[in-house]
Amino acid sequence: MKTDFTNRVVAITGAAGNLGMAIGKAFAAAGASLAFIDRSPGKLADAFSESAGHFIASPTDVTDPNSVTASIAEIIARFGRIDALINTAGGYRAGTPLHETPIGDWEFMLNLNARSVFVMCQAAIPHMLKQGYGKIINISSRAALAGDAYHAAYSVSKTAVVRLTESMAGELKDAGVNVNCVMPGLIDTPQNRAAMPDGDFSKWVAPESIADVILFLASDGARAINGAAIPVYGRS
Repeated sequence: MKTDFTNRVVAITGAAGNLGMAIGKAFAAAGASLAFIDRSPGKLADAFSESAGHFIASPTDVTDPNSVTASIAEIIARFGRIDALINTAGGYRAGTPLHETPIGDWEFMLNLNARSVFVMCQAAIPHMLKQGYGKIINISSRAALAGDAYHAAYSVSKTAVVRLTESMAGELKDAGVNVNCVMPGLIDTPQNRAAMPDGDFSKWVAPESIADVILFLASDGARAINGAAIPVYGRS
């Protein structure tokens, strides 16, 4: 199915990351106007021309309501609407047993992976309700399905993303706003290859493959899907 996002405005958090860049390129190819949100958005200007209808928001801390509110206001001022919000901002920190995990790591994971979704959605949803239309796609993880040794904070934070997704979907589906999430497995990025040089990269999921799933979830073809957590594992 061909997906056309002409005249649609898509906001992407974590836009300068590997997954964010892949998602941006997929939506750009589908004709969307893009709003990029990132703490360090510098390299986005080299990859996406603002003259093509794209917009790079001021550097944004997606865990800070004031910073997020300001960036959403910039996007509304530029485009007048937000049709889709893709929450890719997140991160990974693990490797210690729970009783040795610094409280700072626990808070970092919950803030970056879960609080960011909460704060971004709080700022964007009123605009979607006003226009009677919207798509929100969050990034969870395969780790959300079950706890694993040495990954407590990360697993809990990604499980929270699924619960946030389900709750928002229940609240918003009758207002024309679909909320879903994807659960990637191990993503094939330069950083992951460097960290796991002995891994079978051919089985990892490519950012572009995740972007294809997100593109569908943001399309009108997914209008009947609400509160789903879609596994995107590649062959891992």
